[in-house]
Amino acid sequence: MKLFAKKEEKKTCCCAEKCTSEAMQKAESVKKDDGIKILGSGCAKCIALENATQKAVSELGFDLKIEHITDFSQIASYGVMSTPALVFKGKVVSYGKVLSVEEIKNILKQAQN
Repeated sequence: MKLFAKKEEKKTCCCAEKCTSEAMQKAESVKKDDGIKILGSGCAKCIALENATQKAVSELGFDLKIEHITDFSQIASYGVMSTPALVFKGKVVSYGKVLSVEEIKNILKQAQN
């Protein structure tokens, strides 16, 4: 009897076994888009981050498109494990917390340069 034998683990994909080459290419192309993306399920924290981001962009006078991504396979393609997350020009600049308007403005100013 083997009490301490290793069990074979089933390997699963982050997107529930839907990883096709087309899906992966689509996820990678979305990451290259300019603009701002909010990553999250659509919960209250995600919406609060989106609202603060819209206000920060407006106050800075930037003409940037803000997109809210709720598809977990796309969120995982950014390597984000904790939402909400803020992406600017394809780069994750914050994750796991709701930023204030001032924090977002500082991040956008620094990333713009």
